[in-house]
Amino acid sequence: MPTRVHVLAHRPLTPAAVAEFVALPTASPVGDDVEALDAELARREWDWEHDLVRDSFRTGHGHVLCSDGRNPFGQADVRSFLVFGELYPVDEHGGSTTTEPWLREYMDLWRQATGWESYEPSTEQECEATLAGAARAVTEHLGAAPERTFVSDAAVVTGPPMTHRVWRTSTHALVLGPAADNGPYGYLTHLRLSLTPLTCAPELPPAADENALEAWISAHIDW
Repeated sequence: MPTRVHVLAHRPLTPAAVAEFVALPTASPVGDDVEALDAELARREWDWEHDLVRDSFRTGHGHVLCSDGRNPFGQADVRSFLVFGELYPVDEHGGSTTTEPWLREYMDLWRQATGWESYEPSTEQECEATLAGAARAVTEHLGAAPERTFVSDAAVVTGPPMTHRVWRTSTHALVLGPAADNGPYGYLTHLRLSLTPLTCAPELPPAADENALEAWISAHIDW
């Protein structure tokens, strides 16, 4: 199969990183003021992150975390997203974004991040292997395989369809897969784990109803 991805950068997701992420809604609440957030970041050995995703954090595991309201600590009703991969997909429709130098400059920020690996050129299969590795980490932490696994391009701007996987806790949905970056650069794609309240959408649709599954996932992961 021909290469369909210009560049892939990622930092492998681990069970420990998943455990820290899943525990955020039940952590001790932290105030929204900068001083309180700074103290919590120092305690966790996290940092602010403004270049890769605006108003986000770099976790101690080296991933990028963003959330509604910029405060994920002890907030059971907010959505949080843990980005462990970034890809620059080929625009199969031939748009000018396939060769824009400024997009490569943004990709350089991701692949130069500490502990991140990069592949140029890359392939759809390598992206799927990255997602599969992350799925193993989630499964190991939760002790359960995903409830739904299906391939879709519903959550991305451009690039190949990829696999989405869904787990649920008693209160939250965990969705692993590609998602539009919604950042300043537009055509890149996150590989990320989303942690969102189950109240974002009704009961998980049956596996055979892909249209309903796509709508359910969009309700949980879209900004």
